[in-house]
Amino acid sequence: MPPAIKEIELAMSDFNNGYARPVPQSADMSADSGLRAFMLGVYNKLALGLVLAGALAYVTGNVPAVTSLLWVQTSTGYGITMPGMIIQFLPLVLLFGSMFFMKNPTAGGVNLLYWAVVGSIGASLGFVFLRYTGSSVASTFFVTAAAFGALSLFGYTTKKNLTGWGSFLIMGVIGLIIAMVVNMFLQSGLMALIISAIGVLIFSGLIAYDTQRLKMTYYALGGNQAAMGVATGFGALSLFINFINLFQFLLMFMGGNRD
Repeated sequence: MPPAIKEIELAMSDFNNGYARPVPQSADMSADSGLRAFMLGVYNKLALGLVLAGALAYVTGNVPAVTSLLWVQTSTGYGITMPGMIIQFLPLVLLFGSMFFMKNPTAGGVNLLYWAVVGSIGASLGFVFLRYTGSSVASTFFVTAAAFGALSLFGYTTKKNLTGWGSFLIMGVIGLIIAMVVNMFLQSGLMALIISAIGVLIFSGLIAYDTQRLKMTYYALGGNQAAMGVATGFGALSLFINFINLFQFLLMFMGGNRD
């Protein structure tokens, strides 16, 4: 899943479509049952999304009848078929389309978008089982989960205002995309490792930033249940994309290639 998705999703999830935007403000950061319920809703949806994405990735990467529809083995590895290319770019299409067609988003509409994006990203991740050993994929996933938990906890509990990170991190994502496009032509292994290292840092920062942004969104919405239903879906989508990108960049360092 291209990191470009993150840039699109960040712009989309500012809640410009009739909902309050999280703004820097002084909020009571003490324990709040409503806030806990809101964040739990986000994390539950995220966890279910990861389960679905993982199951679809396993099927598309390990079931020969399905794998052959999306990828074809070549002398240098695996090439992508037309259906595989459609699956690969479907998340971008869905997110671009939602920016134009979801002018007044509802919780149901955002949930539909969330599961469609999760499903298409999950199906496109089958290639990791073709490139890396199953044990390295599993170990990298658990490392990613542990890192995500720690970073999200930091974003939730820190007293430091992380708002200033937003523009810096988005610019980092844009720079990352440019570097990846350039390296498509250079095919430099060293540059790929540097890009992966920077990607790990950027998406680690985004996990903490987006967690705090969700927390501030809860306070900004002031108990508006309809808006919070929308925010839960967008929040889960944001964290899901962060998780998947962090996982893929970590695979560059931890993934054991198949012989």
